[in-house]
Amino acid sequence: MSTTLLCAVVLLPTQVVAAGKCERLVATGSPDAPPYSWRDPQDPRHLVGASVDLFKQVAGELGLKVEVLDSGSRSQALEEVRSGRVDLLIDSPFAVAELTRVDYIHPSLLNNEYVVWTRHDSSLVYDTLSDLREQRGSVSEKARLTPEFSAFAKSQLQLEPAQNLTQAFQRLLLGQVDYVLAGRYAGMAMAQSLGMSNALIARGLPVDRPGLYLALSHNSACNDAWLRGQLAKKLTELPASGVSQAVLQRNVERWKAQVQAPLDAPKQ
Repeated sequence: MSTTLLCAVVLLPTQVVAAGKCERLVATGSPDAPPYSWRDPQDPRHLVGASVDLFKQVAGELGLKVEVLDSGSRSQALEEVRSGRVDLLIDSPFAVAELTRVDYIHPSLLNNEYVVWTRHDSSLVYDTLSDLREQRGSVSEKARLTPEFSAFAKSQLQLEPAQNLTQAFQRLLLGQVDYVLAGRYAGMAMAQSLGMSNALIARGLPVDRPGLYLALSHNSACNDAWLRGQLAKKLTELPASGVSQAVLQRNVERWKAQVQAPLDAPKQ
């Protein structure tokens, strides 16, 4: 090797050499969690949503090609990532038990704001969480709250578990409970799909803000210090850009349009 060529190799930017190891990431996530992620009706093998859009933006800025696949269910998505068949989970709650299998990239890609939902005509006075202690509430069994808030809710609130958010909102509309704890944006999407948008309202500040993290499999060939560091850097820059809220709102509208489309279709 000539001296000139040797110098050129030595002087190559560290970032270029590091990035060369992984040019493509395969990811997955929840197939039924709008507006964060859901199955693409036009291409059911893939997912769409706010988490997907933001992940693709971050990866694109790093020069990485990405594909976000539908694994069939939330539990199967996690299993695909644990095994290394898929590199990364785009919407993982932080779980200490999973640290032996995945690396969580901090900060979170998004935060899921859980708020108090009531009927529009509700007389419930809600300023602080203490106002809810004597009220009957409901929360989906699929809700991924922080451990700290879950402990508080268990000891201080009267929360009835529902099989899913659909059932919780139906109970609220029927007057069987006084309020529902649900994600602000997930609640918007669900209320729209159930035709309840005019009947339900989100009130007050978030009661909990669990993070939705990128979780990189220990068994992924792409899991190296360069990628983890670059992803963390890009995620740190996201909140100040204001992009996240815009992407969330756009995907709420996207979900609304998808739900509305069959109703608006011309009759044959």
